[in-house]
Order: sequence, then C-alpha cells, then structure tokens
Amino acid sequence: MKTELKEYILEKRQVLGAAALGLLISSGVLFLYQLPLEAVWYSALLVCFAEALWLFTGFGKFRKKQKLLRQLAGEQRKDFSIRDLPESEDPKEEVYQELIESLMKEKGRKDAEIAERLRNMEEYYTLWVHQIKTPIAAMSLLLQEEDTPENGELSMELFHIEQYVEMVLQYLRLESPDPDLAIRSVEVDSCVRQAVRKYARSFIRKKIALDFHETGMEVVTDEKWLVFVLEQLVSNALKYTKKGTIRIYGKDGFLSIEDTGIGITAEDLPRIFEKGYTGYNGRLDKKSTGIGLYLCQKVLKKLGHGITITSVPGKGTKAVLRFVQEKREYD
Repeated sequence: MKTELKEYILEKRQVLGAAALGLLISSGVLFLYQLPLEAVWYSALLVCFAEALWLFTGFGKFRKKQKLLRQLAGEQRKDFSIRDLPESEDPKEEVYQELIESLMKEKGRKDAEIAERLRNMEEYYTLWVHQIKTPIAAMSLLLQEEDTPENGELSMELFHIEQYVEMVLQYLRLESPDPDLAIRSVEVDSCVRQAVRKYARSFIRKKIALDFHETGMEVVTDEKWLVFVLEQLVSNALKYTKKGTIRIYGKDGFLSIEDTGIGITAEDLPRIFEKGYTGYNGRLDKKSTGIGLYLCQKVLKKLGHGITITSVPGKGTKAVLRFVQEKREYD
C-alpha cells in the first residue's frame, strides 16, 4: 500500500503543487488585507480539508485501477480486449487506449498473416512429402529385383532418405498448433518391437546384436509418437555403434536404450537436444541433421514424459525415457 500511495502522490504532484501555491497566495492576500489571523487559518484549514478529502476518494479509485492493470499485465491473456482496461478518466487516457487498440488490431492482422503463411507452408511440404514417397517406393522395388551388394548399399541409402522424409513430416505435425495426439494405454514392449523391426536390416547389415528384455509396462501415451521417439533413439544407437550390442530394458516407468558405440563428448552432452546441433561426432559422421533428439524431447514434453541421456566417450551412450506422468504441454 505504501508503494501505491507513493505512486499516487507522484501522479498528483502537479495538482498538489498548484493547490499549495494557491493556498499560499490566498493566505497572503487575506493577510495583506489585515483580516484577523483566525480567519486566515480557518480558510486555510478548510482548503486543506477539502484537498485531503479529494485525495482520499481519488486514492481509492487509483488503487482499484492499478490493481486491475497489474492483474491484466500478469495474466498475459491471448484474448485480451481493450474493453478489459479500466474506464478512461481524462482525454489523455482515452488517447492512450485508442493507441493500444490500434496496436492490438495491427498485431492481430500480423498474427493472422503469419498463421496463414505457416499453414500454406505446412500444406506444401506435407504434399511434397507424400509425393516424394511414391518414387522412393518405386526405387526400392526396383532395387529388390536383383540382390547384389551394390543394390544392398543403395537400398540402405534409400532407407536413410525415407527416414529424413518421414522426419520432415513429423516435424511439420509437431509444429502444428493442433497436434495429432491419441492418448490411451499403450504396451511399451509393442512400441519397442515396432521400432526395432523397422531397423532389422540395419542390425543385420552392421552385425549389431540386440538384447531386448521385455518390460511388461503399460503407459498412458500416444503410440504413434512414442514409436517415433524410439525409432530415433534406435537409429542413433545404430548410427554411432560399429560393433557390439544395443540393450533395451526397463521397469517401474523407466525405459533404457543402451549402446556400446563411440559415445558423446562431455562438451557436447549439455547441447544434444538443441535444434540443429550435431556435435563433434555428428560433424565427423557428416550425416547427422541435429533434429532427431530435438524432436524426441519436444514429443516427450507434449506427452508428459521425460528423457535423460548419459554417455562415456569410447564406451557408449544410454538414453532413459521417463514415463512417470508429468503435466502434458497441451493439458
């Protein structure tokens, strides 16, 4: 309240100064006319009383207005309207409110333009992704007609292209203001099998062993998005493991994917979830996009899950998914 009173006095300082000057002049005039001193003091007392009464009633309105303005500033509502502001009490406040209304209309127009551009871009790239899948599928069928080492290599490269195309589509869906989420009870083991099955050829080609211990866990999540996250983690494990084993196990709401790959340097580890960050290993590989883990973290945040990654360079990396239900981003 002391702060509000100080603000109120500062706001009214010109009026108070003018009143004090008027009181001084009127008292001086009365004194010069040699009126009784009691009359001078009495008139000054009446003026001060009227001024104090005016200040007291005005402070109540000022305090109420300040409280409303601070509440509006703290809420940061998207549906804010000029009608939510306190009623203007003088022409200056009316001009300020008109200026705010004008700026809000301009902001609304700009937001609509940006939303329309994003919508058009999303439609274009979604169409592009679906169209590019047709020649990819045709090329895959042609390569399967003759089983040669060269065709095997080309098939793997084509598989990587298909992965990147799918990642573009998932990125667009994830950035959409209306994400496609179907939350229900899901078997974790089934999702793991789907992710591993997709990379079966890569396991065989690279001669990487898979050690999968069924967890028996059921979690409340979106199956399609969880499979996408697991695919990214399995893909990363395969990409950076030249020999050895990829272990998948879990219990009590935690799922671990552990590899015996080259690991992640201590300098890179804090930044692996940044969009576009590839790190030292990614720069050596020259195939890393720096998008996979960024999307994983974003998906898991929307689902109310978490992820932790630890690594020892030269020994391997361990990703732990945390299914303990947290507040989902879209709740």
